[in-house]
Amino acid sequence: MYFVSALAAAILGSALTVGILAASGTLSTNTEATASPTTTVAANAAETAEPAAPTEIIRQTIVNEGSAVNPAAVAMKTIPSIVTVQTYLGGVSPENGVGTGSGVVIREDGYIATNEHVIADADTWTVRFEDGRIFEAQLVGDDELTDLAVLKIDATGLIPIAVADLDDLSLGDPAVAVGNPLGQEGGASVSSGIVSAFERRVDFSDSSSLFGMIQTDAAINNGSSGGALVNAEGELIGITAAIGVSQSGPEGIGYAIPVNMVERITAEIIETGDVDHPFLGVTILDYYEPQDDGSTVPAGALVRSVEPDDAAAAAVGIEAGDIIVEIDGETITSRDGLIVKVRLYRVGDTVEFVVDRGGETLTFDVVLGERPEDV
Repeated sequence: MYFVSALAAAILGSALTVGILAASGTLSTNTEATASPTTTVAANAAETAEPAAPTEIIRQTIVNEGSAVNPAAVAMKTIPSIVTVQTYLGGVSPENGVGTGSGVVIREDGYIATNEHVIADADTWTVRFEDGRIFEAQLVGDDELTDLAVLKIDATGLIPIAVADLDDLSLGDPAVAVGNPLGQEGGASVSSGIVSAFERRVDFSDSSSLFGMIQTDAAINNGSSGGALVNAEGELIGITAAIGVSQSGPEGIGYAIPVNMVERITAEIIETGDVDHPFLGVTILDYYEPQDDGSTVPAGALVRSVEPDDAAAAAVGIEAGDIIVEIDGETITSRDGLIVKVRLYRVGDTVEFVVDRGGETLTFDVVLGERPEDV
């Protein structure tokens, strides 16, 4: 049996399991809770935390030879940007503790990215830095569809994490996970591995899915949700969100939301407090193209049907049977690839779609609509 589990650790006795996926592809709800240690925070921690400026930290330049990674140097660069997120229901006090996760400083003026499932089911949040400072945080907004959220603390001069360009990332490149498993005292921990795969789809037992995920074998555990997956230069490549777990325990498979999605979603949350997802208005399938040697290869997203009313696709003439092969100059080879690409845009953006219709190549400029709540 193979599970996919979220990484937020519950304070009151068990790990928070978002969902389960059996290896055979069928869903199961037969899961056992994993005990985690109780974490205690003073009831007046948020009030008594010193509002002093963060300790000045000089980031050293990380020099790597080949694909080697220096975990000590990566830790020195990234840990000042990593926080432990404590969640409470009914105010900050030990008896009100709900869970713990991790977060990543994304702006120097107090904005912190984490997972939606970390902040869910709570009404009060605190963040703790490596140097021991604790701040009460406000929830700016969250997005269940992409499992991202933004917290804000009343602080300036923070050290935002450096951001990588995913176009420079390759399969097998070093990857370092930085977070606080189980919300332990002493702050963040560091583990190293590689980028194991791109474009993974992670399915949960509640029928929700995360698309375009980065897979890694860097050790990540409960409580690491919302932490950072970084490259050998200490630059953010993703926000850790889930792990693969069998009946024997963790299987060394972790998943991170890619940084380009993190940037897109957190930017809109900071601007508006919410996220409106774009909507093309089609149902789609994977399309496989026959080859001369008798094989088939993924070659696009087949439009199965088009919404009849105000869907963006219908408005410009995309039809059932069309094969979407390109978006804004980027090749589309699968259904999941199309979903990921569309979610990187905002409602109202004009996007160029290229489709194959019976061997004829057609181009459409599509103004993306807003995803209905019931979809």
